[in-house]
Amino acid sequence: MVSNKKLKIFILLFSLVSAMFSYYVWQVFKTPNFRVEANQPFELFIPEKATYEIVLDTLKKHDLVRDQLSFRFLAKVLNYPEKIRPGRYIIHSEMGNWELLRKLRNGRQDAYKVVINNFRLKEDMAGRIANQTAYDSAAIYAILDSTELMQQWGFNSETSPAIFVPNTYEVNWTTSFPEFLEKMNKAYVKFWTSERKSQAEKLGLTPVQVSILASIVYGESKNSKEQARVAGVYWNRLQINMPLQADPTVVFAWKDFTIKRVTGKYTALNSPYNTYRNTGLPPGPISVVPSDVIDRVLNLEHHQFLYFCAKEDFSENHSFAVTYKEHMQNAANYQKALDQRNIQ
Repeated sequence: MVSNKKLKIFILLFSLVSAMFSYYVWQVFKTPNFRVEANQPFELFIPEKATYEIVLDTLKKHDLVRDQLSFRFLAKVLNYPEKIRPGRYIIHSEMGNWELLRKLRNGRQDAYKVVINNFRLKEDMAGRIANQTAYDSAAIYAILDSTELMQQWGFNSETSPAIFVPNTYEVNWTTSFPEFLEKMNKAYVKFWTSERKSQAEKLGLTPVQVSILASIVYGESKNSKEQARVAGVYWNRLQINMPLQADPTVVFAWKDFTIKRVTGKYTALNSPYNTYRNTGLPPGPISVVPSDVIDRVLNLEHHQFLYFCAKEDFSENHSFAVTYKEHMQNAANYQKALDQRNIQ
């Protein structure tokens, strides 16, 4: 009878100790252990060649770890001090030691999401990419504006914007900007399939020239229903060596996107981007355009139009003309509308 009582007490104590141990293990592994606001995750940056002590100092500096003992204990168990991986790691409020330490040990970085869309000037491009990453805008611009550096991907200082295919890309903090450009070049090569290259060749254009023409078309019209027709006008002009006379190229040359009315004052500018003074395409794109605009250029309308002008109703539509006389009438109607609205 006594032995049975002792056995029951032993079982009770064992169960209690086991429960306490299990609870402690649960706390060590799973319980949220970091002082992070639910709506403000913390960015932990671990530089190259960082040591375990540097990681601990960073966590301590920001007073992130609630239970230091459990964190260090599990770090030792997981052999993390010998497996420090550099990178950018996001710590969420609900994270426990196990989740974070495995993430750090395995180098599962949290990438930046970089949105590439309608950039115009390389300065703007550099600034907006820098705002989305840890890159320095001046360093980005220096590379994009260097023919020597860009030629490894087949571009120069003027054509460098063409390397960007609009999309959202993921890039790690430890990825250098040249490595990022390598990623962009892979996307570029993937985009320019044999079919697209064949379409460009039939138009007598290279892929980069198509990007240049698409940037002009996009500058002239955001109306997707007209872009193939506008592209056809410029292609017709290229065939007869007629100046493109594209207002967006003049605006780009002045770097003044507040210009509403391109007059003789602006077209007198001596610039390779002034398509009123120069024949052929300008030396580089005047913006990075959506991929579907490039496809509309590749599938441009074949017609007889040599001229087009914005309609006087200020819609997204244009009036197209075969003859100069017809065009001048369309232009007069539009100029009159501008005057009535006092647009200079």
